[in-house]
Amino acid sequence: MRASPDIRLALEEKPLRYWWVNQNQTYRQEIQGGYLWSPKRKSNQARNPFYDFMREVAPGDVVFSFAGTVIAAIGTATSHAQEAPKPAEFGLTGAYWENIGWRVNVSFVELRSRIRPSDYMDVLAPLLQRLYAPLRPDGVGMQGVYLTYLTDAFAAALVDLLGAEARSVVMGFRVTETDPPQSSVIQLQWEDHLIAQIKSDNKITETEKETVVMARRGQGLFKQRVMELERACRITGVTKEEHLRASHCKPWRDSSNQERLDGENGLLLTPTMDHLFDQGFIGFEGNGDLLISPVAHMDSLARMGLSRGEKFNVGNFSLGQRNYLEYHREEVLLRSKFLAQKV
Repeated sequence: MRASPDIRLALEEKPLRYWWVNQNQTYRQEIQGGYLWSPKRKSNQARNPFYDFMREVAPGDVVFSFAGTVIAAIGTATSHAQEAPKPAEFGLTGAYWENIGWRVNVSFVELRSRIRPSDYMDVLAPLLQRLYAPLRPDGVGMQGVYLTYLTDAFAAALVDLLGAEARSVVMGFRVTETDPPQSSVIQLQWEDHLIAQIKSDNKITETEKETVVMARRGQGLFKQRVMELERACRITGVTKEEHLRASHCKPWRDSSNQERLDGENGLLLTPTMDHLFDQGFIGFEGNGDLLISPVAHMDSLARMGLSRGEKFNVGNFSLGQRNYLEYHREEVLLRSKFLAQKV
């Protein structure tokens, strides 16, 4: 069985990715809430590719929801991944503010016509990717998989098997965001929660509290300390202080109070570059090479003077800066090292 021409053409024309999510434990919460959420790492702090893939989901990507033994829903991603606490509706599955992971907003459609992939492995098995497949060749789900990528051919075959309802979702999506993405709102709530903790801490003075809170927006003592090390925006070369922000390499929300005020935990960037850096669309190697996320919108970046194909070096960093930038690459940059290994 071959995918129908209209589906093949749709998949070829849209530069999107297709994902498979196992939602046996969290199906109801995530479908109703309109999101995916995963921890960043395993309980032993080891990297997990099936969590790390969350970093490369982009608006417009298609997500197939596998729950029980069937494809139960299809969704369209409406945001990039952002750090977020574990959702409260997960209940006894874990703590909330202290358990930080990746969240992607997804607009789901629950399917009336569902299929059990194991019934169609004669069609699907030859299309399974070699690395990070969602199913075994006999159709049994892979243990430990939360989110994994699908090849275009596998996704097209799934849509054909699911029929007209799935076809309308995949071919008719439109990604529009008139309101702030919910993940951004949750991130602000999380930071407000941290500020409340700081303000109620009797172990630090009122002046210290104000200084730490001001650092959240790259102002005050933190910016002064960054300017002792940095003289201009690393990317644009702008030197006027009023056009520059002190941007945390290790995000304020993830840092201790000492790290929040450490000048080596900062770079001077223009507001546009600060946005790209803060949201994980760009990062830096320790040697100064600029990194661009594979999910960054390249037309927009080109208009900002950045191109994925051009090598761009911003100069040397101090040892402390290199350590903080490593954290940014590992925990903020929207890039999964595991996807580079796929075949």
